[in-house]
Amino acid sequence: MVADKVVGLKPSGIRKFFDLVSEMDDVISLGVGEPDFDTPWHIRDEGIYSLEKGRTYYTSNAGLMELREEISSYVKRKYQAEYDPKSEILVTVGGSEAIDLAMRAMLNPGDEVLVPQPSFVAYEPCAVMADGVVKTIDLKEENEFRLTAQELRDSISDRTKILVLPFPNNPTGAIMTREDLEAIAEVIIENDLIVVSDEIYSELTYYGEPHVSIASLPCMRERTILLNGFSKAFAMTGWRLGYACGPREVIGQMTKLHQFAIMSSPTTSQYAAVEALKNGEEDVLEMREAYNGRRRYLMQAFREMGLKCFEPYGAFYVFPCIKEFGMTSDEFAQKLLEEEKVAVVPGSAFGDCGEGYIRISYAYSLEDLKIALEHIKAFIDRHRAG
Repeated sequence: MVADKVVGLKPSGIRKFFDLVSEMDDVISLGVGEPDFDTPWHIRDEGIYSLEKGRTYYTSNAGLMELREEISSYVKRKYQAEYDPKSEILVTVGGSEAIDLAMRAMLNPGDEVLVPQPSFVAYEPCAVMADGVVKTIDLKEENEFRLTAQELRDSISDRTKILVLPFPNNPTGAIMTREDLEAIAEVIIENDLIVVSDEIYSELTYYGEPHVSIASLPCMRERTILLNGFSKAFAMTGWRLGYACGPREVIGQMTKLHQFAIMSSPTTSQYAAVEALKNGEEDVLEMREAYNGRRRYLMQAFREMGLKCFEPYGAFYVFPCIKEFGMTSDEFAQKLLEEEKVAVVPGSAFGDCGEGYIRISYAYSLEDLKIALEHIKAFIDRHRAG
């Protein structure tokens, strides 16, 4: 009764541990990639006001024009990339729908998609469901989990069509600098590739330099689909709102698919998102500063307990190495949950090259992180001694 390619998809390794946690009491979870902040009140208030005014109708398929205009202004202001709100911007149900639509709009059967890993779990299955062929690129800790031009060049074949660029990265927290992007842009242009650039964590960077979008580089706008959304930066996960920017011929086809599958994104969420883009800058800065403090705290704690971890400068994750313990990442996470009631995500959930690492989210209060780290230290001390 079900399609072979659906049966062949692996369930999310993240969800496995969420399900285990839901069955246990008193678990400290560091596994959820979700801000612990409430959506700022003025954004919620705008959503409430839209309901009070009876704005419960469908919007246009591509999204409210007012919202698309604000997205256009925001992307130009933040990332120096210009898009026509009438034809080059699509509002989606979260960033995840944008990934799915981009793959389905551009892939023909047998087209190859390059997916750097470790990375978000949705890229590979979305490409497979669009009849693409996935080739993974194993990112290396010695390169701070960045994609190098040579790694990209070595992975390209005559069937390669799309490169997924998942930076700032979930789960590693890695970022790409302007110099990194310029080097791989040369390879992309030489080989006539299309980039699906997932920049959902673009507001959460701590390197000192602002995030650079590859779409802003010379000759890259016309070959980039820029994906972003409101979940991470504005703490709006449950509002389910994202967007895609790109050439009109691609956005037009994505909009057609969105029209048939979804119709339009939630109207209430769209009005709230307009307020977020207009007046939410200070909220983002406050949350980013809080995340950065937690990031620094975790890195210091890992140094003190002797747990190896490269320093991430993006998103709200750390990706410590647990190879010294002689366990798979799945075994480590399982034992940590059973023995200390602390939930983390095994690195293998994000691709085979994530084996030997665990993902810890710091989208939690410092108080919760301190308690969790006490348990993690007890666990690693016990297993080092054993």
